Amino acid sequence: MSISVRQARYFIAAADFGQVSLAAKELNISQSAVTTAIKQLEETLGVKLFSRVAKGVYLTAEGARFLSHARNIIAAVNEATQSPLRVESGAEGRLKVGLTYTVAGYFMPRHHARFLRSYPQIEIELVELPRNAIEHRLVEGDLDMAVILVSNLRNKKDIAYETLFRSRRRLWLPPGHGLLSAPSVSLADVAREPYIMLTVDEAAQTAGSYWTRHGLKPNISFRTASIEAIRSMVAAGMGVTILSDMVYRPWSLEGQRLETRGLEVDVPTMDVGIAWSKARAESPAAKTLRDFLSTSVSDGVH
Repeated sequence: MSISVRQARYFIAAADFGQVSLAAKELNISQSAVTTAIKQLEETLGVKLFSRVAKGVYLTAEGARFLSHARNIIAAVNEATQSPLRVESGAEGRLKVGLTYTVAGYFMPRHHARFLRSYPQIEIELVELPRNAIEHRLVEGDLDMAVILVSNLRNKKDIAYETLFRSRRRLWLPPGHGLLSAPSVSLADVAREPYIMLTVDEAAQTAGSYWTRHGLKPNISFRTASIEAIRSMVAAGMGVTILSDMVYRPWSLEGQRLETRGLEVDVPTMDVGIAWSKARAESPAAKTLRDFLSTSVSDGVH
């Protein structure tokens, strides 16, 4: 039995939404179709891709590893069907594109490489900057566009944006942690654990907002701007954290395992998207890049 594009799409939707019912609604299909596709995938791969809980599903370690492969499958299909048509558009020029830290490290590189292969006549200069600096430079005209965490965007009066995808935030834990086997996990449960707080890309402010909304505070044992440091610390049992699926990897740099667990409360997603100034006309080169990213990620490919 082979893996189909349909199965990959249904699996990605279930992983992104955390509920089969929501995935089915987004795809405009029946819930049973999503469930069947996932079951077929699990049988083909010989692993369990999701753990089922009362409020939905969350990826197993094997599921998290397969998710990146599934996104690559959809990306390859999109590139094969869309890129050849768009190469003939003849768009050319030079773009200066701003990136925030997380986007620069965990999203843009592979898309940038694929874009340059498809559109060698368009030159792109990538610039990593904090979100507030990117917003300022977009308005001033120093950047043509930006790929950022649009969930953090502040100046929506002067800046237009398009959300490419929403990455769910989950609890990261070391193997064998007691919360992995709990029937459900609340923020109050997490608050009793040592917490490793990410500070880059306004992660601490975002976390603070949903902790405050639930009347709780994390028990912060360490703050860092390094996602890899957090990965190593969680894997070593030094604490837990809540971060997005986009930056999740099941292994630390030392080769130690990490696990994820869904939460029973609604934690805001990390939304990645494209931003540009409302006051500036979009160049053909900028439109080509925006269309390329929209197509590549339209099925959750990231």
